[in-house]
Amino acid sequence: MNSNPIDWQRIAAEYAQKTRSPRLAEPKSPYRTSPTGTPQIPASQPLRDYQHQAVLRWLQNQGRGTLKMATGSGKTIVALAITTELYEKIRLQVLLVVCPYRHLVTQWARECEKFNLHPLLAFESVRQWQNQLSTQLYNIQSAQQPFLTLITTNSTFLTESFQSQLKFFPAKTLIIGDEAHNLGSPQLEAKLPRTIGLRLALSATPERYFDDRGTDLLLNYFGDILQPEFTLADAIQQGALVPYLYYPLFVHLSEAETRTYAKLTQRIGWAMAENENMVTNTTLTALLMQRSRLIGSAVNKLATLRYLMSQRLHTTHTLFYCGDGYIEGGSKRQLAAVTRLLGSELGYRVNTYTADTPLKERERMREQFERGELQGLIAIRCLDEGIDIPAIQNAVILASTSNPRQFIQRRGRILRPHPGKKRATLFDTIVIPPELDRETWEIERNLLRKELQRFLEFAELADNATEAKTKLLALQEEYEL
Repeated sequence: MNSNPIDWQRIAAEYAQKTRSPRLAEPKSPYRTSPTGTPQIPASQPLRDYQHQAVLRWLQNQGRGTLKMATGSGKTIVALAITTELYEKIRLQVLLVVCPYRHLVTQWARECEKFNLHPLLAFESVRQWQNQLSTQLYNIQSAQQPFLTLITTNSTFLTESFQSQLKFFPAKTLIIGDEAHNLGSPQLEAKLPRTIGLRLALSATPERYFDDRGTDLLLNYFGDILQPEFTLADAIQQGALVPYLYYPLFVHLSEAETRTYAKLTQRIGWAMAENENMVTNTTLTALLMQRSRLIGSAVNKLATLRYLMSQRLHTTHTLFYCGDGYIEGGSKRQLAAVTRLLGSELGYRVNTYTADTPLKERERMREQFERGELQGLIAIRCLDEGIDIPAIQNAVILASTSNPRQFIQRRGRILRPHPGKKRATLFDTIVIPPELDRETWEIERNLLRKELQRFLEFAELADNATEAKTKLLALQEEYEL
């Protein structure tokens, strides 16, 4: 590619002209002119204006860049549109997509099929993909095959079996990092191929939590965040996501939980005083995780959930986010307790959707959920990134971390449009901090300030923003925040 440099200015200008002309921007009849397996925008999926703008910004940035777009706003479509443009303009030969989870590989495969692509999936046994990859790379180099689409997971990407193939990828290869914040870890970033010049990162939250160095490494490789960012407010305003109602539900700790909470908060204060660097302070990190699990699995959340759902037994398409902790006494995980409460006690038709659920079973549950045969899905974390179940209309958050990535991903997941879905409803359980001594109260005030950021961001964009923020105001006033 260096011997025949790409005229990015011309490509970007031509793309801008095409998008300004409705006739030129219309996708052609599906696959009439493109060979099988080569990218083409389907007639059934024309791009929105903001997606055209994202494609243009990447082209203007000379084939590098990070797209920070709200969850559910169609980053995959933008990526495949970029792929199509590169094929038309420079005869791109290989599309390599790297994503964190197996279910995202199959999800990407479904989207690729719409774009006339027949991807090779590299995420299970090496025997199932390695020989096919070697053969197809040879066919690309010898001009026997026009295009190769390869989708893999982060874990497979790290293996020697995969890394050994990277040297055979042609210069005209585009690498796409999906949920790219994961690729900023030292182990993964070190393995990203420097010989591939065309690079695109996708994430609603590319900044790595408490890891500025990892964020810098990620952006140095893929390219800076392209402006303007496409926010959740933009997505709702332009109809890419549905509006929502937000209801905070306040929960008090039990006496035993209050004692444990006070001790942990005091120890957190000591750890913060000893070392203010939260990134390297392993003691502080461990204490914050213990406290987060305690809050996430507070026993009174079950009573709150019972009261809420006893009035909503007629509803369907509800997602329940649990924590990975144990409820008071340590005998039962919150996931199991919630499943028993909803299913056995209330008769609400639910099933658990976790990382241990086989892919075929997940797909079967997704279909049952969409049809309403299953009224609800109970999840821990595996629905936080990338999974696409647009039929979700209601969500109950029983546990959350303070990592802003998690709630940004979750909110976008709930707001994806779906036929007949005009608005989503979100219930968020919020633990009210117990009364503490003055010294511990100051520590709690600083910690709570970060927690309130999530609640207020949720409330700010809701259709019932005034009502939701009024409920939170009392908490703000009590802690002088």
